[in-house]
Amino acid sequence: MDLKFWKKKDKDSEDKKPKSKVREWVDAIVFAVVAATIIRWLILEAFTIPTPSMEKSLLVGDFLFVSKVHYGTRTPKTPLQIPLTHQKIWGTNIPSYLDWIQLPQYRLPGFTNVKRGDVVVFNYPVEFNYPIDLKTNYIKRCVGASGDTLQIIDKLVFVNGKEFENPQLMQFKYYVVSDDPINQRIFDRYDITDIFQGQGFYVVDTSPETAKELAALPFIKEVRLYERKQGESDPGIFPDAARFPWNADFYGPIWVPKKGAAIQLTPDNITKYGDVILYYEHHDDARIEGGKVFIDGKEINSYTFKQNYYFMMGDNRHNSEDSRYWGFVPEDHVVGKAFFIWLSLDPDKGILSKIRWRRFFNLIR
Repeated sequence: MDLKFWKKKDKDSEDKKPKSKVREWVDAIVFAVVAATIIRWLILEAFTIPTPSMEKSLLVGDFLFVSKVHYGTRTPKTPLQIPLTHQKIWGTNIPSYLDWIQLPQYRLPGFTNVKRGDVVVFNYPVEFNYPIDLKTNYIKRCVGASGDTLQIIDKLVFVNGKEFENPQLMQFKYYVVSDDPINQRIFDRYDITDIFQGQGFYVVDTSPETAKELAALPFIKEVRLYERKQGESDPGIFPDAARFPWNADFYGPIWVPKKGAAIQLTPDNITKYGDVILYYEHHDDARIEGGKVFIDGKEINSYTFKQNYYFMMGDNRHNSEDSRYWGFVPEDHVVGKAFFIWLSLDPDKGILSKIRWRRFFNLIR
């Protein structure tokens, strides 16, 4: 049996130089960055909760994974960006992207569509100084899907005439009146973290159940729910307080735009949906002049929507800037579905008690 070819192979192996340690590290880092970038774009992305708008469902300092595959992964719109960054280079104010190239954006097939009750991560719609995929990420609960008619009556959400099932850990703002200062231990006992102290009173965000427990304490004189009256206009409310005197507790009714559905462009509808047509429907030439809508230079009297929209609210109802204030979330702004918490750190605690072990790997509902 001729073994010469085996000998040649052995000789070639001996002649081949092994990789240096530096080359091995570079190859490993490149592979890790590429793999992480693909996973982050296609499957899962990690986020953290910076504000209390979803408390107590989600807490400041919760780290969570967001599923891209549930609603379908979006193709990149801004390809010229540093991998694993968003808006800025880590620890600096230097932009991490160039907007020289803007690609058409598509969504891959997903498992499901956005549904009422889903906790959704999306790009903040009214942040127009960034491309869609680089706008600031927000997280809220969907309370109105495309085609729904939504109304808030005395803080209760109604969808298509039926009361929406409240989140289990929903909160409101309360006045807590006491002649004497309330010890911080009391607030810690009831897991109240958002506290404003005035002269003889406190303003706290908490649940109705906890508010009842506070009211039963002997040193508490009164616990009163912060309330707005029907017809009391809030100048910051969407779409226009001058035409619609709504507020956070009494809102609507308002219809959530649906792909393929048509509306007549009455003055009321232009007020509600004019910005949607101008900013999110991707027309090259759209404007509103003299109370009329023009597309490509022609006045139109009706409009058919090109994509679905959603109405989002925070579970901390009196401490959430959401669709009540800035309007609908377009489908092409949806990032993914909040899936589960993988780490939770209390920013107000010391090193030894900072980790919230009980929240690890909790599914988000």
